[in-house]
Amino acid sequence: MKIVIADESHYKYAQVICDTIADSAMVRGTGIAKRTPDYIMKKLENGNAVIALDGDTFAGFCYIEIWGHEKYVANSGLIVHPDYRAKGLAKEIKKKIFELSRKKFPKAKIFGITTGLAVMKINYELGYKPVTFSELTNDPEFWKGCQTCKNFDILTRTERNMCLCTGMLYDPSDKVKKKGKEVNGKAFKRLKSIKEQLFLKKKQK
Repeated sequence: MKIVIADESHYKYAQVICDTIADSAMVRGTGIAKRTPDYIMKKLENGNAVIALDGDTFAGFCYIEIWGHEKYVANSGLIVHPDYRAKGLAKEIKKKIFELSRKKFPKAKIFGITTGLAVMKINYELGYKPVTFSELTNDPEFWKGCQTCKNFDILTRTERNMCLCTGMLYDPSDKVKKKGKEVNGKAFKRLKSIKEQLFLKKKQK
């Protein structure tokens, strides 16, 4: 099994990707924004997707969407073919697309909306936090993508404040703040140790 950054050589999988996403939504009975092969191919062309392949057989997929002038990116369209489910592949695909997102858009907040508990768990392990929709992008084009979802009426009735999906967000600045605190804490401990050593030397004299 290989999980690679997708490109033009993977155009032939665009239709099966769309069909697998649609079939999965139908089986679960949940809403999902529809994708077209042309839309998927654009993601492949821009290097904003990862694909899992078992030889030449399609196994899974996920892509990046960019919003708010690169202030936000979303990891969308996560799908694993039924033949490859319950093997941990979704988690590996999410890790790969997350790493690609961080590399290409290091300052962007990464978010997603989902009804799937398994995806929520994976996101949480990657550092995402559940948030209200108001903390996600306000780009109307993103929310327009929900129009093909059967739950869109809930979103509109609540003035885009809530739906059956849960919003999750990874903010890189949170990690920087946390790292800063850790660095400051280590520096303080080193300084304290040096002062203690100097004090002992002075006392010995």
